[in-house]
Amino acid sequence: MKPVHSLFIVCFALFHAHAIATAQPAKPGPDSRVAQVNGEAISLGEVDAVLNQRATSLTPPTAGQVRQLRYEALTTMIDDLLLRQFLKEYGPKVDPAEITQRYAALESSLKTQNKSLADYLKELNQTEAQVKASMLLLLQLDRYVKEHTTEVDLKKYFEVNKDYFDKVTVRTSHIVVRLSSDAPPAEREKAKSKLSTLRADLLAGKIDFSKAARENSDCPSAPKGGDIGFMFRKFQNIDDRYAKEAFVMKVGDLSDVVETDFGYHLIKVTERTDGKPATYEQSAEDVRDCYAEELRVALLNQLRKKSKVQVSLP
Repeated sequence: MKPVHSLFIVCFALFHAHAIATAQPAKPGPDSRVAQVNGEAISLGEVDAVLNQRATSLTPPTAGQVRQLRYEALTTMIDDLLLRQFLKEYGPKVDPAEITQRYAALESSLKTQNKSLADYLKELNQTEAQVKASMLLLLQLDRYVKEHTTEVDLKKYFEVNKDYFDKVTVRTSHIVVRLSSDAPPAEREKAKSKLSTLRADLLAGKIDFSKAARENSDCPSAPKGGDIGFMFRKFQNIDDRYAKEAFVMKVGDLSDVVETDFGYHLIKVTERTDGKPATYEQSAEDVRDCYAEELRVALLNQLRKKSKVQVSLP
């Protein structure tokens, strides 16, 4: 199973996308700046364009849901812009003719599907320049990764993450109290305390996990008792700290309070499959893809620390 490389994917797939077109319009206009990344602006209209492109439900979200969806999309767009800025200055150089060639190949491919380039751009809600910029980013990122990867690195990575390549899976349920990244310490402590108390009640048998999830979790999985199904060790659009905890637990175990980028969680493992032992040679392509994603995440972590990012999302 390969990771999905998407420039605008809305993080944490457990929280399904909602249409925002029918929501109460926000007071700021589409040209309002909602973030600045090293001096480059991202507008509210750009954020909403990404959400409208990925909306899958006709159910009107609440104002709070709209803000959360915007925040998640904006976070990913900031990361995307950080990568663009870095690769523009330090990344491998790409001949513009190569991008032109790839764009022409895209147009030819669309024709075989009886689709025009204009229709494709309309579906994406993007311009030709935006699509070409995305092509450039992906190409530069791919070459950057190759320049910073050795066969020794890949084989070591395979051994460290063998449970993933063996396709070991676990099924988990969780209770999450969601928090934004800029939540104040007092709010974080309150959320952590709530889950710590709830954990003690669960261990004492005062309440079962399904009921606790239905009554306390901020996830769409709450009505199902927090069940989010089976997951692989990595690359499920779930914060790695969640996966790392889940994969060392036994069936029936209840985790301590786990902090991720999305808040605080209590995790319960309900099933586990052992998968099938794999060799490096069998998994080489997946290993390269996964290692590339790890490098991308590591690079982003460095860029976030040293960059000037201002967020003013209403």
